[in-house]
Amino acid sequence: MKYLNVLLLLLMVVTVSTAQKKPAAKKDNSPKKENVMVEIKTVDDSVSYAIGQNLAMNLKDPNMKINFDILLAGMKDGLAGTSKCTPEEMQKAMMGFNDRMNAIRSEQMKAEQARKREEMAPLIEKNKLEGGAFLAKNKTAEGVMVTASGLQYKVISKGTGTVSPKDTSTVKVHYTGKFLDGKVFDSSVQRNQPAEFPLNQVIKGWTEGLQLMHVGDKFEFYIPYDLAYGEDGREGAIPPASLLIFEVELLEIK
Repeated sequence: MKYLNVLLLLLMVVTVSTAQKKPAAKKDNSPKKENVMVEIKTVDDSVSYAIGQNLAMNLKDPNMKINFDILLAGMKDGLAGTSKCTPEEMQKAMMGFNDRMNAIRSEQMKAEQARKREEMAPLIEKNKLEGGAFLAKNKTAEGVMVTASGLQYKVISKGTGTVSPKDTSTVKVHYTGKFLDGKVFDSSVQRNQPAEFPLNQVIKGWTEGLQLMHVGDKFEFYIPYDLAYGEDGREGAIPPASLLIFEVELLEIK
């Protein structure tokens, strides 16, 4: 696969650079259909055919305007050890090609994200309203505290520790994460395997909340969507704009 990718790269360089250097007259650039009988008899035949199939799959991108006559000429020149382009011309062409493809794919990604956001808009609004209503009621519940960021928490039990982690600390915890409907979506307790992670590499609600704890404490956190996974959520795991509830026990500060 490594050599196949190198071959594909060289083919694209020759295709783009030669096309830029000497524009061809308008014509049908699709592969010529010829009634050529191909028989695969040897291992080398199989390898040759497999390379052709893989090249075809990689060249199917509609944004790649391939001139197959020039592509084949580039292959023949490469095998003969000759080139119609200097290394500098090839490098310049390839850089331009990469920039163009990256720009196209960036626009495609933005369009897809916008489409998904529009599609998910009703669910985002629904989850925001439900989460907001829950937090408004929950903040008046006995024992619930609210921080300046909007994070809500309740102390379930106190440990014997006297030191709190910092945002740069690595901690060891047991936890269970639930949605508003009570459904568990993740639990180190169920796996019987505590989790370890740096506090500056998790969601904001965790980074803030764990710093309120001491070793041995067990808290319940009510984390607004904007302190969790935001409006986007996590595809396949966390719905967009989800409020999350975590029961967390701080086992150790590394």
